[in-house]
Amino acid sequence: MKLRVNIFNTSSNLPLFAALARGYFARRGLEIEVLKTPNSDELRAGLAAGRFEIAHAAVDNAVALADAGHEVVIVCGGDAGMNDFMVRPEIGRIEDLRGKLLAVDAPNTAYALAAKKILKNHGLIEGRDYALRLAGGTGPRSAAMVADPALAAGMINPPFSCIVRQQGLKSLGTQFSLLGEYQATGAFVMRAWARARREALCAYLAAYVEGQRYVMDPANHDAVLALLMEKFGLATAVAQGTYEAMMVPGSGFVEDARFNMPGFLNVLAIRAEMEGPAGVPATAAGRYLDLEYHAAAIGMAAGSPN
Repeated sequence: MKLRVNIFNTSSNLPLFAALARGYFARRGLEIEVLKTPNSDELRAGLAAGRFEIAHAAVDNAVALADAGHEVVIVCGGDAGMNDFMVRPEIGRIEDLRGKLLAVDAPNTAYALAAKKILKNHGLIEGRDYALRLAGGTGPRSAAMVADPALAAGMINPPFSCIVRQQGLKSLGTQFSLLGEYQATGAFVMRAWARARREALCAYLAAYVEGQRYVMDPANHDAVLALLMEKFGLATAVAQGTYEAMMVPGSGFVEDARFNMPGFLNVLAIRAEMEGPAGVPATAAGRYLDLEYHAAAIGMAAGSPN
């Protein structure tokens, strides 16, 4: 069976690439077509329109889709985002961003909301103290920050956070250190498709879990480094820095792509604070989730592929 999977071109998707390279999908009779999105808006619109079956991205995008009336469901986790709050070299502290531009993908989802929450925690409010500029997904956004001195800050994850450090940008802290637990990348699908294709979805998730296990196994360090270099065209030092970021407990990959419920509650709280009417609590988390598919996949997955 052929499945179309839409992703951002970031290292969060290394388990997917590993599962493809190791034949874990093929072993289950799945043919995977990987599509790469330039931004969150196109990813959300494409999933809702049926242009692909599975999306891997910050799960806040699924929340946005569900809140807009689409029957979308999150089926697994993956990582905590691995983001750094990156700034231009002349910015010494977050308060120095007053009057500056924040580079974002879409203004009302995921890492843009996290960045706005970080700024709010330091007394800066969008529209009053700073403005947004749309700059695309992490790759285009990081390149834009390097090229345009007006773009003073943005959330950047590896490998791009490692690359832009070499190009003069710096970090004022990780998202994890600034905001705590966060459920970032996960897989989400349309609910009707999941029900109709349960067997294929569970098989996909089992292969994905095996890919995550392979990437996280220290015994595979050299092979994972080589895969990073191949897929992203990285120099060895950048690949090693990316690998290290992926393995940091709390902010990197999560064992077996398990869903981080406390982190998701933080996602919903940030979304409610930054987007919802004042005083309205975060919506109950359960309406966005169906983790039964992932639980079944864990039972199907091989021990620790190598």
